Formats: sequence, structure tokens, C-alpha cells
Amino acid sequence: MRMAFVFHVLFPLLIVLGFWAAYAIVRRTQERRAAWESGLTAQARVVRAWVTVQMVNNVARRIQWHEYDFTTAGGLAVRFKEPGGPANREPGDETLVYYADDEPDKATACEPRPGKDMFGTVLGLGILGAAAVILIKVTIQHW
Repeated sequence: MRMAFVFHVLFPLLIVLGFWAAYAIVRRTQERRAAWESGLTAQARVVRAWVTVQMVNNVARRIQWHEYDFTTAGGLAVRFKEPGGPANREPGDETLVYYADDEPDKATACEPRPGKDMFGTVLGLGILGAAAVILIKVTIQHW
């Protein structure tokens, strides 16, 4: 009964979750690229900074978060949150943000690094793809 649950429910659920994660990686990469390529920038103020801790294989992984406020060239006030960024960036600090005119809420305060961004995307998709292939093969063998 337990094995049936693993192969008929858990593994397919993990496969779907992997495809969702791949979609999220590609979507965020496209949003960042659109923001960088738009040529639109604004001076933003750090509203809030905080750290979350994620346990991965019993190792604590710190994730620095920032919340930013800025005004677009069209006068629209925008607030967005973004993981990453320098740990020494504190509330009240000013920084440059990149945004696309059609989606200013998908802005980024990260400096343009298209090569590094693409490498991370390809690596993430490769790992998720390998995991999906393994899960699919094992699931098919046990059906």
C-alpha cells in the first residue's frame, strides 16, 4: 500500500512540482531580462531588509530579502520585494532599479549579469530535468 502511494501519487506530484519550479525559473529570468533590456531605471529606496533561513540537508542557508519603493518615469509609485542583494543594504539606502514599462512591479535591483543569470537558469533547468527523467523512469517501471 505504501509503495503504491509513493509510485502513484508522490512521484507524479514531485514531477509536477519540478515542472512548476522550471516554469518559475524561466519566468523570473525573462522578467529580469525585460527589466534590464528596457533601459528604464529609477532611484529606489530600501523600505525593509530581512533575512530568512532555509535548512537544506541540515545546513542553514541565509537568504537576504529587500523591499524597495520607487516611482516610474510615468509617475506610478511601485513597491516590490526581491531576494538576494548585498547584505549591507539597509532600510533608507538608495539604489538603482531596472524595470520594464509594462510591468514595473517585476523590477530588479540586481545589476545586469545576463551571462551569470543564464548560467543559473540552465543549471537549474538541468538539475530539474535530470530529476524529472529519473522520477519518470522509476515511476514507469513500477506501474
